[in-house]
Amino acid sequence: MTHALIEGWDTPFGLPPFAAISDEDFGPAIDAGMEVGRARIAEIAGNPEPATFANTIEALEGASAGLDRALSVFFVVSGADSTDAREALMREVSPKLSAFASEIYANRALFDRIEALWTAKDDLNLTPEQARLLYLTRRGFVRAGAELEGYAAERLRDVKSRLSVLGTSFTQNLLADERAWRMELDEPELEGLPDFVVANARATGEALGAGGPVVTLSRSLIVPFLQFSPRRDLRKRAWEAWAARGANGGDTDNREIARETLELRAERADLLGYDSFADYKLETEMAGTPAAVKDLLTRVWEPARAQALADEVRLTAMMHGDGETGPLEPWDWRYYSEKRRKEDHDLDEAELKPYLQLERMIEAAFACANRLFGLEFAPLEVELYHPDARAWEVTRDGRHMAVFIGDYFARGSKRSGAWCTVFRSQQKLAGEVRPHVVNVCNFAKPGAGAPALLSYDDARTLFHEFGHALHQILSDVTYESISGTSVARDFVELPSQLYEHWLEVPEVLAEFATHAETGEPMPQEMLERLLAASTYDMGFQTVEYVASALVDLAFHEGEPPGDPMQMQAELLDEMGMPHAIGMRHATPQFAHVFAGDGYSCGYYSYMWSEVMDADAFAAFQEAGGPFDPETAAKLEKFVLSAGGSEEASVLYEKFRGRMPGPEALLKGRGLLDAA
Repeated sequence: MTHALIEGWDTPFGLPPFAAISDEDFGPAIDAGMEVGRARIAEIAGNPEPATFANTIEALEGASAGLDRALSVFFVVSGADSTDAREALMREVSPKLSAFASEIYANRALFDRIEALWTAKDDLNLTPEQARLLYLTRRGFVRAGAELEGYAAERLRDVKSRLSVLGTSFTQNLLADERAWRMELDEPELEGLPDFVVANARATGEALGAGGPVVTLSRSLIVPFLQFSPRRDLRKRAWEAWAARGANGGDTDNREIARETLELRAERADLLGYDSFADYKLETEMAGTPAAVKDLLTRVWEPARAQALADEVRLTAMMHGDGETGPLEPWDWRYYSEKRRKEDHDLDEAELKPYLQLERMIEAAFACANRLFGLEFAPLEVELYHPDARAWEVTRDGRHMAVFIGDYFARGSKRSGAWCTVFRSQQKLAGEVRPHVVNVCNFAKPGAGAPALLSYDDARTLFHEFGHALHQILSDVTYESISGTSVARDFVELPSQLYEHWLEVPEVLAEFATHAETGEPMPQEMLERLLAASTYDMGFQTVEYVASALVDLAFHEGEPPGDPMQMQAELLDEMGMPHAIGMRHATPQFAHVFAGDGYSCGYYSYMWSEVMDADAFAAFQEAGGPFDPETAAKLEKFVLSAGGSEEASVLYEKFRGRMPGPEALLKGRGLLDAA
């Protein structure tokens, strides 16, 4: 199977033959893939013919195809179904892959060929997509240090290698802490919890071989427990364990990893001639500069904080009314906020949840994609990497568009969070290649025979990740390097956050929000209450997010902190962080920032994209409704199918005619008045 992993396989839809792949196959396949890649790079760099777009840029596109094929399978299964062997191999291959990439970018003969094409670009008669790929290829080489020589080049290689090791360690430490903690509950400790929380705790305990119900650090378990448990002592124990992930001392502590990571990123930026890592990282994003990011975040912070502080007064009074003393604490907020939501909106999560069945929400996401883009989804009986994963063939007008895989349930072998990834990306250079797209979530798995029920936030997550999937499914470009989600980080969240809006369309909920036992649709008055409460507790949600984004920016904007935890505490104090709200991601568990470079100095991007997604959905409303066909066609043409074929701002302006301001975001979050 080693050779098949790098050379391909003959299977239905070209899906990986998971049943025939063992953990022992990955290491040799990755090593072989790098060797083949090195040989192809040497051929391209040493070609005696003058550089052309075909023999250099297009040749580079396929140079590491075998390695990419093996890695795509390995990375997906390592994140979604980790084993000791896979974790060990990840630690082994991370520095190897960093060194392999450094070899390519340091190949002076190869860079000279790229530079020759760049110098002659106006005479090459390139298509717009080819011109874009040439620009991005050259920029990638320069930003990777291709122009550096001597010590600077060697040091940059070592820095990147060490960063790859640190990112892997951070991820694995966090997963280890999440696996290690559990809180077993006896029957009296279940009192006051809704049936669905008890059922999920029992199912988790059974899966773990415990003697009874168990709460773990899976978000789908711990958040409902914090919302509903009347036992303040248990809420405190759960919250403190959740907040301590990555900071428990010992071998899995991430604090020193965070410090070294920030130090090395600053050195990397300095070697490349940038004032800070923030300047380096944001150069290629829509925001462009740290100042632009800070401006957006601070414009949102003040009204959000004002709303949160007003809410804190109300919640504290409710807590004191229960006979509790002292200030509202982080383990109290969700509990009293849930009680207040029931008071203010007559909305009870326990009453709502039976109407949000996982199966029906999947159907809803598919149905919206059908009405908007004509996509159809048919279940596939194929072998996948885990029994919980499921697959569908995606077609349009009879044409195969993609294979979509959904892996929805939490398990100890899966890292926390939710994400979209691919086994294969869309491209046309190697023939008509359609993508294999994977959505991974962490919803609580029900007991045998019981339906999986989602919170409204879970349902929103499902729609969010499916928005990313549509960006891959509808991609229609020639080159894999710019297909699908290969766009600026602060643009990549636009399709996903925009798609969340369709969950809030009343006719969608009216059709698909049906009761798990009776099959009856959600009552109209409940639907109205749900939508009326869509911005409920938005002060809390915005504060916990923006605090994390501002800390991320500050970490990378100046000199690296000697003690990131101290700097985090000082920043939160300066900002006036409400006592009873914790950062959404504190430093030792901030995987977006420290598990790799993807969202480093980029956590703000969700909010940057939200400015656009609020404005983009308004385009549908202005055009006559959420399923307006002309607006959907424009969205597909200029956003979902275009990948990174043009600058993100150009694509958005083609869709909308202009760039938006933050007013739509504040209005959508119910914070415009607070501003």
